[in-house]
Amino acid sequence: MKKLRKLPLAGQIFIALVLAIIVGLLMQNQAAIANNYIKPFGTIFLNLVKFIVVPIVLFSIMAGVVSMKDIRKVGKIGGTAVLYYTLTTACATTIGLVIANLAKGFFPKLATGNLSYTASKAPSLMSTIVNIFPDNFISPMVNNNMLQVIVMALIIGFAIILVGEKAEPAIKAIDVLNEIFMKCMDMILHLSPIGVFCLLCPVIAENGAVVIGSLAKVLLVAYLCFAIHAVVVYSMAVRAAGGLSPLEFFKGMLPAMLFAFSSASSVGTLPLNMECAEKLGASKEVTSFVLPLGATINMDGTAIYQGVCAVFIASCFGINLTFGQMITIVLTATLASIGTAGVPGAGMVMLAMVLQSVGLPVAGIALVAGVDRIFDMGRTTLNITGDASCAIIVSHLQKARAKAKEMAYADC
Repeated sequence: MKKLRKLPLAGQIFIALVLAIIVGLLMQNQAAIANNYIKPFGTIFLNLVKFIVVPIVLFSIMAGVVSMKDIRKVGKIGGTAVLYYTLTTACATTIGLVIANLAKGFFPKLATGNLSYTASKAPSLMSTIVNIFPDNFISPMVNNNMLQVIVMALIIGFAIILVGEKAEPAIKAIDVLNEIFMKCMDMILHLSPIGVFCLLCPVIAENGAVVIGSLAKVLLVAYLCFAIHAVVVYSMAVRAAGGLSPLEFFKGMLPAMLFAFSSASSVGTLPLNMECAEKLGASKEVTSFVLPLGATINMDGTAIYQGVCAVFIASCFGINLTFGQMITIVLTATLASIGTAGVPGAGMVMLAMVLQSVGLPVAGIALVAGVDRIFDMGRTTLNITGDASCAIIVSHLQKARAKAKEMAYADC
């Protein structure tokens, strides 16, 4: 037991993940038992993580903004992050479409005659813009609306900067509260191995046989795309713009990636993602802003899922997508990743938008809805890895700018 405790968190989570897969496969005929008696403990753990996310986002963003002491600096960091997220999402959709088209003959041909699926209505552009701004102080925190919490934190942080010296007590209070909630997060994360086991085991018990079934090939193509995007796009990005070895990056991100895979929650992984990114060299002021923003609007894994599922659904209906339709999918998936931020079941809403944009039957979603949770595990892992890569890159650029300014002053 003592040796197990000495293992790094990534090792403990990995052992829990392997055990969950083994036990889940052994319990395929007792999925109800796993759901009734194991899953509740995973839900308790996830509830604790979700409980701590809102105060961490609120106070860490405020602490980060106040520490910058410059509203323009916040704008530069935010602009760089949004540009990076948009570009990587476009790359992700393209990878999904290219690999899915190459593997189209590998996909199973499923019957589509009796399909039915009612898509949730996607929010309009104007309603999305309106919903970014909170109408009272409490509801964004109660409803876990991360975009509104971010806006609240930015407004309060900007106000503190503008008030000046009189706001010093408020700055100290924010720093203390930030430290307290970070310590709470540290306490909760020590339970990660138990939480991972209890969350993943019921999923394997319920879906193990399905994965081996007809949709295994589609899942395999999606996960291949996830791996290619991570290894190629993120590795190149952190090497070229983040000054970090890809091997070091993925090794450092392992605890967050394993947790994201088992929980399938970007927001739930946020505390651990912040910890991993900071250990890799990202500054606290950047992670406190860029990672909550990424957990809300950055959906590289979801974008790949759109591309793969669009090609699969089209092939089941005997439709060949044209080049123009594929360009439309790239644009729609990229914009929809921001447009559906904070919407429950955003992955399905995005997929419905993508299918409608190229005239594919929305009922085709029913073909993949049954194993959406397994897709979600992979796309969430990719999403949070992309968030961390952005934090490292933005931090590196900030340090480079600061160093250039110092050299300029020295020359003067």
